[in-house]
Amino acid sequence: MKHKIGFNALSRTSSHRKAMKRNMVTSLFRYERIETTKAKALEVRRMAEKMITRAKTDTVANRRLIARDISDKAVAAKLFTEIAPMFADRKGGYTRILKTGNRLGDNAEMVILELVEKTAAKADKKADKAKKAAKPAKPAAKSEKEE
Repeated sequence: MKHKIGFNALSRTSSHRKAMKRNMVTSLFRYERIETTKAKALEVRRMAEKMITRAKTDTVANRRLIARDISDKAVAAKLFTEIAPMFADRKGGYTRILKTGNRLGDNAEMVILELVEKTAAKADKKADKAKKAAKPAKPAAKSEKEE
């Protein structure tokens, strides 16, 4: 039974575990996809989902609370400006875990932890809509005098 056990210690000291989770969450927001073990992914997902929920309301207090864990200012800005607005209409479930098989060395179960919606995909959709909306004008034919 798993009574009164709130998290997986991952066989690490508290300082090592905290630093590892901070680094992995930062990498998840930077690259929008990371490959790791299943146990680590489940712990990182808890932290990442709470951060995205907090980033949906852009306040100074929320920025400071997230800056405690994400030390890279560019990634923190990306979280507030690109990632959180994508999930504005979603109430949770911002990440997904995809199983990839077992690691060769120690047979640990490996997974891919990724954001459900990608910022690049959103940008591509917006670009396609912009292309369809604004059709380019045909260039004028050159006359013989201009050549």
